[in-house]
Amino acid sequence: MDRDSVDWFGYLPAVTTPFTATGELDLAAWRGQLDWLAAERLHGVIVGGTTGEWFSLSEQERAELFRTAAERVGDRLTVLGGCNAYTPAEAIRHAEAARAAGLHGILLTPPPYVVPTRAEVVAFYRAVSEAVDIPLCVYNWPRGTGVDLDADLLLELSALDTVVAVKNSTPDFGGFVRSLVALRHRVRYFGIPTNEVGIELMTTIGGDGLMGAGAVLGADHPDFFRALRAGDLDRARVLGARDRVIMEDWFGPDYGARFGNAQAIMKYALTLRGVPAGHVRAPLLPLTPAEQDRVRATMSQLDLLP
Repeated sequence: MDRDSVDWFGYLPAVTTPFTATGELDLAAWRGQLDWLAAERLHGVIVGGTTGEWFSLSEQERAELFRTAAERVGDRLTVLGGCNAYTPAEAIRHAEAARAAGLHGILLTPPPYVVPTRAEVVAFYRAVSEAVDIPLCVYNWPRGTGVDLDADLLLELSALDTVVAVKNSTPDFGGFVRSLVALRHRVRYFGIPTNEVGIELMTTIGGDGLMGAGAVLGADHPDFFRALRAGDLDRARVLGARDRVIMEDWFGPDYGARFGNAQAIMKYALTLRGVPAGHVRAPLLPLTPAEQDRVRATMSQLDLLP
């Protein structure tokens, strides 16, 4: 497999997992959220990622989310399954569940907390790639894993049989561009910012889009990349500027939340839009009233409140 084995392009966000107020998985709300995401014409979604609170999901719950997503959206969206885990054996079980559900691919970080060596990172991905025949997107997420995969290491990983894409969320912009140049002809490359820099990168060097989070802006997110593909750069600038408001108000340079936690921020914002996003699950906490006011102020600035 390589970048031509898949058609992934544009905005494929990691989406939230709805829980009830008492912490149960809310599949009715999940179906409603999926319908809204499809109606907003997103290019795809990532299920059970960090935004989807994979760390508090049981293995059975994650598989149920995969099955429900595949059944609900059909061919309307590309669906990737988040398979983050501490061991290759566990990641392989999640990948097998994704393949059994009929998902289009999987997203996988190096094992979080472990801080693996370069050789251990390669061995981890090789074990999953050799065990499950499903397109794999390598996720470089230094804030969550403690390791930053550089261009040489990403290039080595891209040679594995099932690796077709990289989601690069490094805070090292120089490293981001070096990896883009090294990988652009081998795998799909995601992480392009929705600003003038991103426009310049995609129109002159390459790149395939952004695997952001939450999809709070709905159609504005994918339409930024549709405008880029159509050569309408002025419209892309207008749409990208709206995304920059969210990124600057709610997130810092390392993509961490400026207040509360990112999952609660996005769930509250989606709820304000009428999307059934549900509650966060422990250990995360809901936003305080003051934090809710900050989210509401941003949504009001973007004319997203009813």
